[in-house]
Amino acid sequence: MEPIRVLITDDHLIVREGLRLILETAEYVEVVGEARDGAECLRIVAELAPDVVLMDLQMPGMDGITAIGHLRRDFPAVAIVILTTFNEDALMVQGLQAGARGYLLKDTDRTTLLNTIQAAARGETLLMPEILRRVLTAQTRAPASEAPPIATLLTNRELEVLRAAARGERNKEIAHALGISERTVKAHLASVFNKLGVDSRAAAVVIAAQQGWLEAAE
Repeated sequence: MEPIRVLITDDHLIVREGLRLILETAEYVEVVGEARDGAECLRIVAELAPDVVLMDLQMPGMDGITAIGHLRRDFPAVAIVILTTFNEDALMVQGLQAGARGYLLKDTDRTTLLNTIQAAARGETLLMPEILRRVLTAQTRAPASEAPPIATLLTNRELEVLRAAARGERNKEIAHALGISERTVKAHLASVFNKLGVDSRAAAVVIAAQQGWLEAAE
């Protein structure tokens, strides 16, 4: 199996070096480069085509949120995992809406970091329960934007799958619970993403929470 190619983006050298040491303990991860800000990240992604970018948010020059927007537009195949010290609900929502597949704080443990990178490389989103709870709470409290009724957007099955994703269930778990195949789960999620105009389950969950579509998920 080919290793997961990772680019580390952070303005602090000691953080980049520490992350490299951690990631290189996993034989299935290859750190292909380091960037000091968003602009350098974009240049290196264009050159090296990593599978996953670990992205800090607050950096001099181009910040992480801006860089994520450019990456999603110009390099949609690259998965992005936010790794930051900023423990603010609004930033979590903003980062996930921008297209990140994960949001981790820098005090996260090695296992969680590696699991999140693996999930991102597979095209999945892995959010820690506490992060997911805070994102859902923040969006539930926010005023709902104008949107068509859910019945005109999602089928009942798509809504079931989306609500399961909001609970943090993985594709295999959703498939087992609903009595369908993982391939069917992926097809439903792809349809949800297309209808909501997003490309990750994290962004879809944020929108669903904002619209009040997850109430039955409790």
